[in-house]
Amino acid sequence: MPLLRRRQEVLASSNATPAVLLDQLDELNRDLDRGVISAAEAQAAEQELKQRILSEARKPESSKVRSVEDGRVALLLSAILVPVLALSYYAFNGSPEVSGIAFAKRTAERQEAAKIADLTDELSEKLASDPQGGPSEGWMLLGQTYSRMGRFVDAANAFNTVAKRPEANSAVFSMMAEALINEEQGVVTPRAEAAIDSAINLDPANPAAIFYKATALSQRGELRKAHDLLVARLDNADGFHPWMQSFLAEANRIGVEIGKAPLSMASFAPMPTDLGPTGEDIANAQDMTEEDRQAFIRSMVDRLATRLEDEPNDLDGWMRLGNAFSVLGDTSSAVNAFERAETLLLNVPESDQRRSVVANALSGLR
Repeated sequence: MPLLRRRQEVLASSNATPAVLLDQLDELNRDLDRGVISAAEAQAAEQELKQRILSEARKPESSKVRSVEDGRVALLLSAILVPVLALSYYAFNGSPEVSGIAFAKRTAERQEAAKIADLTDELSEKLASDPQGGPSEGWMLLGQTYSRMGRFVDAANAFNTVAKRPEANSAVFSMMAEALINEEQGVVTPRAEAAIDSAINLDPANPAAIFYKATALSQRGELRKAHDLLVARLDNADGFHPWMQSFLAEANRIGVEIGKAPLSMASFAPMPTDLGPTGEDIANAQDMTEEDRQAFIRSMVDRLATRLEDEPNDLDGWMRLGNAFSVLGDTSSAVNAFERAETLLLNVPESDQRRSVVANALSGLR
């Protein structure tokens, strides 16, 4: 309402200044009487105040008239434009009758997610209602599915069901620990560390368990122990594995804090020589361009892949091929190779350490 009223107001020069100066003059005389200041100081201050009083008194009383429009035009424009712009935006973007573009595009994705959720719930109900407790393979599949869905508490519970059974191996405990850690946004809780220790007791070479143990040590401030644990496992690696990249990154991160020199993958996983190249090939590769070198490595990998087609039961060969594809960044081919190895692992004892190696490799690649 004030913006709608026309008015004028007079702005006059303030007459308050002389009064303030007179008060200061009286205060000066009181200070002199109390002995707060000397006579010389009082006289100098009095002269300065009198000069300022005379100066203010000589100023002409000026006044000016200001028209108080105070934004009537802005008010009127706002009253018109704001509703117009709001209604226009709503008509194109906010109407309930208009589907959101991003939402509409994700229809298939939502339907697939809903289907997976339904199948997962069916599997859970089937396992829970099984009088025999449900097969361990089913509970492991359920736990892995829950993990991919971000339902980490449910995943940990599924893995824990298998962990209580005599046949539980190191991978079961490390997967349970991973779910518990993910649920706590990366914090290793006492329950998670207990699962980690169980995994290491069953398989001291389990990469996932060792990595999370190093994480637990790091979070407690035991940085040197964490660094040494990671480096020791890298030293014991028999060639390149996908998990080594995470180990190396974490070791270097901790190394910066404790003053350790940075590590490189070449120190732990040199290019294997059993993929088919001759000594002359290796010597010639030193002078190749990066592009030619990649082609050279690819030819070695292809040579191993060709041999494995003729010898499909070579478990270690499929594992080496998966590692080689991982080095090249060919994830889909690496997964295929490790899946072939996973099939062959069905015929090896449960205690075979290659089971956890392949399981962790597939978990990291998928």
